[in-house]
Amino acid sequence: MNRDYPLEKIRNFGIIAHIDAGKTTTSERILYYTGMSHKIGEVHDGEATTDWMEQEKERGITITAAAITCFWNPTYMGEDKSLMHRFNIIDTPGHVDFTVEVERSLKVLDGGVVVFDGVAGVEPQSETVWRQADKYSVPRVCFINKLDRMGASFERSFASIVERLNKNAVRMQIPMGVEENHNGVIDLLKMKAYYFEGDMGMTIKEAEIPAEYLEEAKKFRAMLVEKVAEFDEKLMNDFLEEKELSIEDLKKTIRKATIANALYPVFTGSALKNKGVQLVLDAVVEYLPSPLDIPPVTGLDPETGEVITRKASDEEPFAALAFKLQTDPFVGQLTFFRVYSGTIEAGSYIYNSTTGNKERLGRIVRLQANKREEVKKVFAGEIAAAVGLKEAKTSHTFCDETHPIILDPIKFADSVVSLRIEPKTKADQEKMGVALKKLADEDPTFRISSNPETGETLIAGMGELHLEIMIDRMKREFGVEANVGKPQVAYKETITTEAEAEYKYVKQSGGKGQYGHVVLTLRPLKPLEEGEKVSKNTHREEGFEFTNSIKGGVIPNEFIPAVEKGVHEAMDRGIVAGFKMVDVSCELTFGSSHDVDSSEIAFKIAGSQAFQEAARRAKPVILEPVMKVEVVTPEKFMGDVTGNLSSKRAQILSMGDRGQNKVVAAMVPLSEMFGYVTALRSLTEGRASSTMEFDHYEIVPPNVEKQIQENKTK
Repeated sequence: MNRDYPLEKIRNFGIIAHIDAGKTTTSERILYYTGMSHKIGEVHDGEATTDWMEQEKERGITITAAAITCFWNPTYMGEDKSLMHRFNIIDTPGHVDFTVEVERSLKVLDGGVVVFDGVAGVEPQSETVWRQADKYSVPRVCFINKLDRMGASFERSFASIVERLNKNAVRMQIPMGVEENHNGVIDLLKMKAYYFEGDMGMTIKEAEIPAEYLEEAKKFRAMLVEKVAEFDEKLMNDFLEEKELSIEDLKKTIRKATIANALYPVFTGSALKNKGVQLVLDAVVEYLPSPLDIPPVTGLDPETGEVITRKASDEEPFAALAFKLQTDPFVGQLTFFRVYSGTIEAGSYIYNSTTGNKERLGRIVRLQANKREEVKKVFAGEIAAAVGLKEAKTSHTFCDETHPIILDPIKFADSVVSLRIEPKTKADQEKMGVALKKLADEDPTFRISSNPETGETLIAGMGELHLEIMIDRMKREFGVEANVGKPQVAYKETITTEAEAEYKYVKQSGGKGQYGHVVLTLRPLKPLEEGEKVSKNTHREEGFEFTNSIKGGVIPNEFIPAVEKGVHEAMDRGIVAGFKMVDVSCELTFGSSHDVDSSEIAFKIAGSQAFQEAARRAKPVILEPVMKVEVVTPEKFMGDVTGNLSSKRAQILSMGDRGQNKVVAAMVPLSEMFGYVTALRSLTEGRASSTMEFDHYEIVPPNVEKQIQENKTK
């Protein structure tokens, strides 16, 4: 069985944006224009194809990334079906609580279409997804959407992209009119006007640019040509000699610069009013990479630890990354995977190099959101889902057993909110364990732990909405009723100075005794930078480092891991208020052993006790998660909003304008933000909105630390 589409005609891309910028509406238009659906489902009616979960329909937001496969024949290529391109698209959530879906999608995609609200321009989550795309070097095109809305401004939105995201954004189009007068777009390369007519804007009409827009179009085309010429020496020479640059040469250079993440083409329109979406699909074909245009994927040889690569080719050994698990009510667990090289057939065995085990790959499906199309074989550059793999988890590598490779895993953020949960009845108890495990397998930012002292089960996630959705899913999908406690902040602890401690564990109770003796030195893993205040110490990343600097064999080598294990256990219990410790470097500097009485358990206890003693001397502190908050409010409530934020220990970063409204950006401790959305509504007659995302950890002030300790002991 051969592939239907050559690699150069495949585009793997995601639709990414801030919440409510119109990603799902854009995806629905794409499905309609590519012929995958015969009716456009609107988000506000709860009928969007990619928002198939009950919770998504009710709330009108995207919660889980939905995969779609569709086919597009670029409008400029006419009716020739041999020029069709295959699109593997992932529609991602915009809400910050579900940022894991964006992270894992960008890891396996080759390109992205970033959607912006034409009224608001760049919003907080726009910056977050842009940073995530930068992290994975994902080439992007931009789509300034919603130009039909009151207060829309293409120029203001474009300026916000240049100022806040990247100065190499470049206008490819300008709109003809905004708000109720938005009736089409002007292509600055071809210098043509485009109107979208007929049923759902299906018919694209090319025309000459209306006289009132001609001067503006000429001005912006000159800026576009000058910007593009910078990326090619020959074009620059021709430009300086005032020669006419061909559209073909300009397109080639734009494509090369876009794939190199040096240029970001910007398009515009209104997905809801069916204007401009088809031209964005043309741009995906013209400017975003095929699997052949991106560098070969790298991984490690599991036996030697050497770095090895796999090129996008069916002839290379098979290598794929599992990036998402999803429980399907009809077929069981689906494991989404991206094939980087080689091919795999249904019915064959798949080797999981992360676990070292083999599993039979019974069925392979391609997804149209929640609908499935069974396929016999998948090829390099494709995205598909395996049915019924029992051991596969997110970030596992599937590969050819004779040519093993472990691909770089996806790194996920730490959860910042937790709450207690208990089953309502005895019957719910067993079901709850199964349900929580399945949900945690699907979402690596949803974490489960139990308190051994109280027997309580704790669930942790990225925010209140995240946990609310998970509890709702547990009830609907798994039939589990549960009692839920109040949300708790995921505090952490760290040390601020160096300290040393010695501990000798000696136990003699007849017969064989116990002996373990260690000396540990603790240091902050990331010392404070010069001039950085302790009160503002930003916890940059969770970390722990254990080193052994003992010279000679005063502690036998087999007991060193036991010391480290004891240290780990002490870190998990914390020193100040029982929260997990982070950002600590621990050095084993001295110790002694006994020929008969020394044991692993003795050194584990000695390591744990020495760590606790040293940590108490190292000025331990509690760290709290601090959120980046943005509030958009009518001007008349500005004073109330800033006053309310100040009462929450907020640090106001900036105040500005957005259309008719005011925008306040602030850093606020998460502990002060529970229930803020409801409070903000009552403060502003329901007219203000806010967004919140995790930014960093910070040392809590002494009065707050005292309060946390008191609450912990209650």
